[in-house]
Amino acid sequence: MTLQIDTLAYTNRLRWLAPQQKLLLAIALLIIAAFAHPQVQILITIWISIWTVVYAGIPAKIYLKLVYIGSLFCLTSLPALLINGVETSHINLVHNDSVTGLTLGNFYVYVSRHGIEQGFTILTRAISSLFCLYFIILTTPFTEILQTMRRVGFPVLLTDLLLLMYRFIFVLLNTASELWTAQQSRGGYRTFKTGIKSLSLLIGQLLKRTFINYRQISLTLASRGFNGEFKFWHPQRYFVSKRYGIEAIIGCVILIILEFR
Repeated sequence: MTLQIDTLAYTNRLRWLAPQQKLLLAIALLIIAAFAHPQVQILITIWISIWTVVYAGIPAKIYLKLVYIGSLFCLTSLPALLINGVETSHINLVHNDSVTGLTLGNFYVYVSRHGIEQGFTILTRAISSLFCLYFIILTTPFTEILQTMRRVGFPVLLTDLLLLMYRFIFVLLNTASELWTAQQSRGGYRTFKTGIKSLSLLIGQLLKRTFINYRQISLTLASRGFNGEFKFWHPQRYFVSKRYGIEAIIGCVILIILEFR
């Protein structure tokens, strides 16, 4: 999936739109989403999805798969907000807040009405922010994001660390996929016991190969005269679209007006 994301970042229809313009739009929507009400956050989610799928031409199937994975992580935190509990002697204190519940021993476990409202607000904020980040990673190559960060004054050390982390994500995923395929072809996950053993071997080999790859990269950089700073090649064929700029400004203004109505 990560390789596919990187491929889409280089081949989408907004590829040659100036990365500064795309980053400004995403950052503006992230700021609005952080302080807006759920209704506005839902509008942000829909609008940025139109930019990603319609304008950039990202396949809807891949986009929905990413949305599913990201939303699943967000949903796992909801039970901690929705479910609450008190001693049965204090059940009268949560009568108005309880939607439904049951008694377990000396405790009354219930679904909180306030928790539902709070969970919905947090969920819409997280998902709208996630969609803004998807817009960036699916339409802008990572090296161009780092180059833009350098231009606005981010430390070189920080951007270099981000580049190395991004590089090792590919290495880890590729190595894990190869090891898992090899184990699967040999029946390494036929039973739960053998599956746990195979998984432990996979993790150990993954750690070992990661260190080997790190050593190879270090030797490669040293042999090529690395001076402590990565140089990014980036084309100068970007264009600033007035049409997209006007739409972005009008859309953000409308969202702010809706928030304060």
